[in-house]
Amino acid sequence: MEEYKMEEIPFTHIDGIKVGHVQDFKAATGCTVIICEGGATAGVDVRGGSPGTRETDLLDPQNLVDKIHAVMLSGGSAFGLDAASGAMKYLEERDIGFDVQVTKVPIVCSAVLFDLVVGDYRVRPDFNMGYKACTNATDKECPNGNIGAGTGATVGKFLGIERAMKGGLGSYALQIGDLKVGAIVAVNALGDIIDPETGEILAGLLDEDGKKLVGTENVMAEKYSEKKNVFSGNTTIGVVATNGIFTKAEANKLASMSHNGYARTMRPAHSIFDGDTIFTMATGKVKADINVVGFLAARTMERAVINAIKSAESAYGFKAYRELRRQ
Repeated sequence: MEEYKMEEIPFTHIDGIKVGHVQDFKAATGCTVIICEGGATAGVDVRGGSPGTRETDLLDPQNLVDKIHAVMLSGGSAFGLDAASGAMKYLEERDIGFDVQVTKVPIVCSAVLFDLVVGDYRVRPDFNMGYKACTNATDKECPNGNIGAGTGATVGKFLGIERAMKGGLGSYALQIGDLKVGAIVAVNALGDIIDPETGEILAGLLDEDGKKLVGTENVMAEKYSEKKNVFSGNTTIGVVATNGIFTKAEANKLASMSHNGYARTMRPAHSIFDGDTIFTMATGKVKADINVVGFLAARTMERAVINAIKSAESAYGFKAYRELRRQ
């Protein structure tokens, strides 16, 4: 029996996938687009209680459209959904989309995170930023950290934004034989980020002095009788991509399985104050077992979340993992 070696690859090395970012560092926001010009079979799973999404209903297997052409991950809360319109314009100009005879309608799904309280709330990803992100799209590199949709991301906000830390954008991918599976994610969680391999809290809720991590779930448990409204500043959004061949129903199942990566790295995950969402994009090049791709999807999402935190840099008054570790 032939032995296959599992190796780490860049997310953008997945067949048919390009990634583009644009950000406004002064305003602390941005967006990240994942493009598949040839069309990808897609699915989605929304687990958080405060989602902001676009074009998720059409991913139901009973609905007509069977391919999407891009996913836009954006800051700016619901305002940021406008960035997807810029991607539609970019793709239509290149004759990419669902053929309706008079034109082609690009299918662009989107999810947003809340970063309005980090920088200038009056500036958010819009049509122009979405279009520019597409012009920046490439299959050559995929930088992590304070970029794209992760520019204004923060984590650990249960006691307010003043005790939070810097989140960011992360990616990770694996290859076994001809099969490629990867994840890209903007980490903006209410809770803490845990490395499941060590159990270490990497980033999250800080103590009053801003020097130690206190553990969000511990604080939540102590305050179990207090009803809090901590919606501001949350939601982790991502994409799992593979070159595997899957149906829409299978793509939706893969999105569901991918959430194990969130559950392993975020405490708590999928809270009522998060809009945690994962899309699947399958570019249809290689036959693959859904169970294998499912566990690889969860594993790559897990490591993408960790990469987002470890790549982030302190900004906008928020300490990053790197700075906290140096203390």
